[in-house]
Amino acid sequence: MAHRIPPLRQGHRLKLLQGSLEMFPALIDAIDNARTEVRLETYIFDFTGSGAEVAYAMERAARRGVDVMVMVDGFGSDPIPAAWQERFDQAGVQWAIYSPQGRFGMLWPGNWSRLHRKLCLVDSELAFCGGINILDDFHDPSYGRLDHPRFDFAMSVQGPLVASVQAVMERSWRRLLAKQQTGRGRIASLVDSLRAARQESAAAPAPNKTRTSLAKATLVLRDNVRNRTRIEYAYRRAISRARTEVIIANAYFVPGRKMRSSLMRAARRGVKVKLLLQGRYEYFMQYYAARPIYGALLAAGVEIYEYVPGFLHAKVAVIDGVWATVGSSNLDPLSLLLAREANVLVEDRSFAARLRATLLKAIADEGRAMDAQAFARRPFGQRVSEWVAFGLMRIALTLQGKKYL
Repeated sequence: MAHRIPPLRQGHRLKLLQGSLEMFPALIDAIDNARTEVRLETYIFDFTGSGAEVAYAMERAARRGVDVMVMVDGFGSDPIPAAWQERFDQAGVQWAIYSPQGRFGMLWPGNWSRLHRKLCLVDSELAFCGGINILDDFHDPSYGRLDHPRFDFAMSVQGPLVASVQAVMERSWRRLLAKQQTGRGRIASLVDSLRAARQESAAAPAPNKTRTSLAKATLVLRDNVRNRTRIEYAYRRAISRARTEVIIANAYFVPGRKMRSSLMRAARRGVKVKLLLQGRYEYFMQYYAARPIYGALLAAGVEIYEYVPGFLHAKVAVIDGVWATVGSSNLDPLSLLLAREANVLVEDRSFAARLRATLLKAIADEGRAMDAQAFARRPFGQRVSEWVAFGLMRIALTLQGKKYL
């Protein structure tokens, strides 16, 4: 049951969106045309630059009577600015915080499970899913103004899976409100999740056989109840079936043993495996913990390219020019073992072709190819940093009772 992937259903209209430069205008247009409700979940909601334009759109929608519900992560998002809190209160925007940090913050292992997915639902008709936070492409909360836009993707979806997005977001909102209002939040959360997952499966729309020209797609989640391994399994199953090509762009890449084995086996049987990974230092753990596994991947024939102009934040893949995924899940233990994530799986040549072309252009123009021999000669100090980061990550996982690396 933990591995079961919802079937890909026909009848979807999909649009790939690169960065907030494409995502935010589409999102704002959808919010401005909303008639009944707007639901948004995001890890980061930042009011700098174009992020404020999204906030203004939500305020406008609420003032004309649309139900606007926003859920942000208690660690990823800073406290809402006082001026915006007042504006939202006056307009009627409902703002909720998932898992506030509390006294010990992230020092307490129980706080490591975060809301990392990025979903938006408009009028039960249109959904957005991807890796893009409500965060201006040229701004970073830790680094300030960026010289190069963040490399990231999202997508808009119309079709049967929108009902799944709606069920997921309504369940999250109910569960969070119940947890805030009662002292039995965890038990209520578990019961609600099990019941809603059964209802979601039973109520999923049947395939629309009259619209076979439209894309096949499905929503895949990761949580700590019924969906603990589905995103990772979706990746591994698609990689195991690859015949010619696997292209993955992933921001925080520390794959576990099973994922590494899948990639190496694919490369050894002649599949061209290309990884576009973070080449710019952002966080110590994510940057250095990945590198101890690069040697084995390179030796197996996996091609690794580091994205160097700016921050890579993408979590996407294309396999054999047909299968694709766009979502919030990194291929690291935080995403695959702890966080709440959401990815859309797609089988459609047109959608996959656009994503593939974009990734190949980034690899060719902005990727720095790693050489196995040069990597083997990297400085001793760098090796120490790598193994310290890798060891700390293993200790952190042990505290969570997880086996991964």
